Amino acid sequence: MKPESGWRPQREVEILAGTPPGGGLDRAARALAAAIEARKLLDVPVKVVNIPGDGARKVWRAVDERRGDAHVLCISSPNLTSDNLTGVTTFDHDAYTPLAILCTEYIAFVVRADSPLKSGSDLLAKLGKDAAGVTVALATALGNPNHIALAQVVRHAGGDMQAPKIRVFDSAIDAVADVVAGNADVGAVTAASALKALAESKVRTLAVSAPGRLAGPFAQAPTWIEQSVPCVIGAWRGASGPAGLTVPQAAYWERALAAATASPQWAAELGHYCWAPAYRDGAPLREALARERADMRDTLGALGLLR
Repeated sequence: MKPESGWRPQREVEILAGTPPGGGLDRAARALAAAIEARKLLDVPVKVVNIPGDGARKVWRAVDERRGDAHVLCISSPNLTSDNLTGVTTFDHDAYTPLAILCTEYIAFVVRADSPLKSGSDLLAKLGKDAAGVTVALATALGNPNHIALAQVVRHAGGDMQAPKIRVFDSAIDAVADVVAGNADVGAVTAASALKALAESKVRTLAVSAPGRLAGPFAQAPTWIEQSVPCVIGAWRGASGPAGLTVPQAAYWERALAAATASPQWAAELGHYCWAPAYRDGAPLREALARERADMRDTLGALGLLR
């Protein structure tokens, strides 16, 4: 990509992902790398580096060590805000250089293939009658969009939002595996995380938190809105740089990320993973982060998780 300023990458670019290969943040990192390479946006190599652990928080410690290094991007998500609001971390997006929101992954509520829960209505009935008797598998952290989606469903069912038993895993892949193993009644996971288990007929989808039906394997899965449940929420994937990037460096990456997400390669990734386009940078990005923080504060307070 021809620079409009005096800065451009001079050596290999690393895209860091806080989940293992195949995890949600990793999928976004690899899709972004593929789109950058397909458009030949960089004159230097780009590679994905996985730093999983601590609920996808360990990776940010690595970013802290690269202050001012514009050759590092990290895949970001709403968890930076929710972890901060719940007191799990002392940092949020402001500790880094937010560059863009790339896409949104909606939440799929999945059960084991032989589960007695056959529909969203069955889950609503169970949550309304005995929410404490429902075990739910989530990925990375309490208070994240998956947990908030669950809370919205429980509230609509008339149950206690704090009552379900929550099992939290470092990756949504592990949460899906927990459902398949029969340890959790339902998994509230990013839809793409369930694709493999769906293809193997190990799980079924009761509902998704999207505004409209998703394509592919989820085409027959109703949204919560279709079932009269006001639950529309997704887990966006973004890109942030370390703290201390200069204005020209941030501007370079905004242009590069906008070009990558406008590519046919990126469109193919969106279709493959059932992602929704959601690109934002600059002022719209900052406004979205501020709005999300306010909304999360309200819901996390109701969940008793606000610190």
